[in-house]
Amino acid sequence: MQKMMTRNVLLDMEEEEDEDDGDIGDVPASRRPFLTPHSLLPSSIVLENFDQIIIPNCGSLENQQDFRTPEFEEFNGKADSLFFNDGQRRIDFVLVYEEEGRREKNKKGTNEKQKRKRQAYESNLICNGLQLEATRSVSDDKLIFVKVHAPWDVLCTYAEIMHIKLPLKPNDLKTRSSAFGTFNWFTKVLRVDESVIKPEQEFFTAPFEKNRLNDFYILDKDAFFNPATRSRIVYFILSRVKYQVMNNVTKFGINRLVSSGIYKAAFPLHDCNFSSPSVDPSCPNERYLLYREWAHPRSIYKKQPLDLIRKYYGEKIGIYFAWLGYYTQMLLLAAIVGVACFLYGYLNQNCTWSKEVCDPDIGGQIIMCPQCDKLCPFWKLNITCESSKKLCIFDSFGTLIFAVFMGIWVTLFLEFWKRRQAELEYEWDTVELQQEEQPRPEYEAQCNHVVVNEITQEEERIPFTACGKCIRVTLCASAVFFWILLIIASVIGIIVYRLSVFIVFSAKLPTNVNGTDPIQKYLTPQTATSITASIISFIIIMILNTIYEKVAIMITNFELPRTQTDYENSLTMKMFLFQFVNYYSSCFYIAFFKGKFVGYPGDPVYLLGKYRNEECDPGGCLLELTTQLTIIMGGKAIWNNIQEVLLPWIMNLIGRYQRVSGSEQITPRWEQDYHLQPMGKLGLFYEYLEMIIQFGFVTLFVASFPLAPLLALVNNILEIRVDGWKLTTQFRRMVPEKAQDIGAWQPIMQGIAILAVVTNAMIIAFTSDMIPRLVYYWSFSIPPYGDHAHYTMEGYINNTLSFFNVMDFESKAKDNPYVGLGNYTTCRYRDFRNPPGHPQQYKHNIYYWHVIAAKLAFIIVMEHVIYSVKFFISYAIPDVSKNIRSKIKREKYLTQKLLHESHIGDLTKDIGAIAERVAEAVDNNIRPKSE
Repeated sequence: MQKMMTRNVLLDMEEEEDEDDGDIGDVPASRRPFLTPHSLLPSSIVLENFDQIIIPNCGSLENQQDFRTPEFEEFNGKADSLFFNDGQRRIDFVLVYEEEGRREKNKKGTNEKQKRKRQAYESNLICNGLQLEATRSVSDDKLIFVKVHAPWDVLCTYAEIMHIKLPLKPNDLKTRSSAFGTFNWFTKVLRVDESVIKPEQEFFTAPFEKNRLNDFYILDKDAFFNPATRSRIVYFILSRVKYQVMNNVTKFGINRLVSSGIYKAAFPLHDCNFSSPSVDPSCPNERYLLYREWAHPRSIYKKQPLDLIRKYYGEKIGIYFAWLGYYTQMLLLAAIVGVACFLYGYLNQNCTWSKEVCDPDIGGQIIMCPQCDKLCPFWKLNITCESSKKLCIFDSFGTLIFAVFMGIWVTLFLEFWKRRQAELEYEWDTVELQQEEQPRPEYEAQCNHVVVNEITQEEERIPFTACGKCIRVTLCASAVFFWILLIIASVIGIIVYRLSVFIVFSAKLPTNVNGTDPIQKYLTPQTATSITASIISFIIIMILNTIYEKVAIMITNFELPRTQTDYENSLTMKMFLFQFVNYYSSCFYIAFFKGKFVGYPGDPVYLLGKYRNEECDPGGCLLELTTQLTIIMGGKAIWNNIQEVLLPWIMNLIGRYQRVSGSEQITPRWEQDYHLQPMGKLGLFYEYLEMIIQFGFVTLFVASFPLAPLLALVNNILEIRVDGWKLTTQFRRMVPEKAQDIGAWQPIMQGIAILAVVTNAMIIAFTSDMIPRLVYYWSFSIPPYGDHAHYTMEGYINNTLSFFNVMDFESKAKDNPYVGLGNYTTCRYRDFRNPPGHPQQYKHNIYYWHVIAAKLAFIIVMEHVIYSVKFFISYAIPDVSKNIRSKIKREKYLTQKLLHESHIGDLTKDIGAIAERVAEAVDNNIRPKSE
């Protein structure tokens, strides 16, 4: 009878319509390659091709009472309890469903079908050794909470299957030494009080094996598997238990049941309320400690309790906050240098060439050519006076120094982070994590092709052949390429908007400075066009971002990566490639394309044969690039904070308001957690993405905005606490996951670091006016090209503006009614060309070729210098410190020695017992003969 009651129940519903969405969790039942369960749980016998629910040796089951159902218990009034009603069995997971009999029926028989699937699933959970207890909600009679407990034998069995490392003996090797030991009196203020959050005891560990149970450090069976490990094991089981056969296809997994609405939620429990400690003496109050010492605003200056974060949420979340904290620390140095460069530019903002622009006798007398056809008038150079003053702040010698510094800083950050990451791998015991990670259940479900492993020469199953994999990769790459083209099309649309609206602003906004109107000093046609285009660009970025997130997930699901790490790395590359083009394309356009291909007033270049290419301000496009970066970085930070903070807070507030009628009742822990917001399938993916995009802004375009590291520093200080507050107070507890490093984000940052050297060198060379100013100062301010007796910047503006004969407009646009400041014979434009009447009029002059040569030489020298320093730093700083490498080898040696000695001891004991029995038998045989 016991054997009969420990077999799986599957529903065969071949004739029924399945309302589930998608195909995740589907696989032909005859080809399902799930892990072979252990001997304790003979529950993997798949029953299919029956018209009714079957249990072997028991016949047909037509009544739901024949299912193995959870024990139904009333809530015992203990709000903080983490145990079943018996107070002994710990709650490892919670499943929530709405009682089918009380639902509104959407389709005929739909609720009954869902009920049978749920009952089959729960029955199979019980057959797999899990223990279930169901309790009705105290605030909503329709909700049922199914609490899941994994007994000791189940935990041991699946810990071995999952290769989970567990303690062998206390480790006395791991001693943490601070490089700032002499400043302990100062760093003590920043550290978390060890009397509040006690340091975790360190152990030698090894992959768990049931047959070597005595080798492991087991003082208390209930505490041997911590809550995070218990939840991981239970989730592993929940993700692989089957519940239905339909058209010879097996349905399985809690994720599918939740997505199809059969269950409303599935989550592990928080251990207590975040705002107050639990009254239950068995509760560790880790959530309360995390809120008080980490997520609360008053702890903003303290170091993060990374070990407790890792213990409570798992290594994956722990490594994220470790990386974010380290990135923020390194930003402090970059922010200090950036502010110093900004102050240098600010104190020297009344530069010589800016004074010439603002001087009524110089800039006020220079008449500039119209910047568009027909509607744009002539204008005076001095209307750009205020923008030229701002440009002096950012386009200074300090910017060059800062760009070189940031090229070195990013290398130091990445190299030192690798060392810190290696320390965490050792401390958190994830050095050999790849050997532990199991295939995703969605991958296992599609493994229907048999191949021979080249190494083991054994048969194994894979989801598709080499040809099938090529087809999938091609389709996925094509889809990603299509969306990138869509972004490029949107950028072209923004460019067309710029060209169109500039004509309107040029016609409406003033063309000369009126001292009585302060707005005129700032709101020039160029500024108005830049600001409005940046805002529209930001809105389009957010819209495309929202759509592509869903598309990228669909593409990655179709690609079918093997493990969760592979899945996240694949999704990461797709999302970042899209986001890179989405966020940075407008910045690349302003920095490297705008104003570079405009021709000259008599022969302008047209986009699409219709729109005249837009020009930069007389001082260049650097200030516009700074404006674009400020709007996108600021707008992105505000948008993300709204999404991350206000949205979950408002949703939870609405939920509490709707439940106000039952506020007098005592609510159990599982019900309180259910009403929190779900974290989402991708977990911290969007947090990483947000920070990496910021990292790109800080490094790729820092030559145009030296305050970017300061803004990033302030944002990250708040981001750490906001993310901690969000996880601790507003979201359900995530399923703890293992992680060895930050995954694909590491090579992405390395790629950004390499690209940043090129972009900053090109920004200084082609976007700023630094190189033309240096060429003028050293070559064209003195004879033979200049008239000054000594090196000077005087006359720079006049020297960089070329002349154009107004009569030459007639050949290109006879009907162009240029009106404005009066009748002029010549106007000026920003370029290095010969004047009218010259034998090579309107051709590039000698100054232009000097500037081009200087720009190319500057890029080559700057790139080679910074790349050489980066290479030397990378070579000089090993990824893993000598101390950590020695500790890893030492621990591995001691662990193997410990296991070997234990094995020898057991073998010696067994041989001794056998020898005693043999000796006793021999003695018994000899004694009768002697008698």
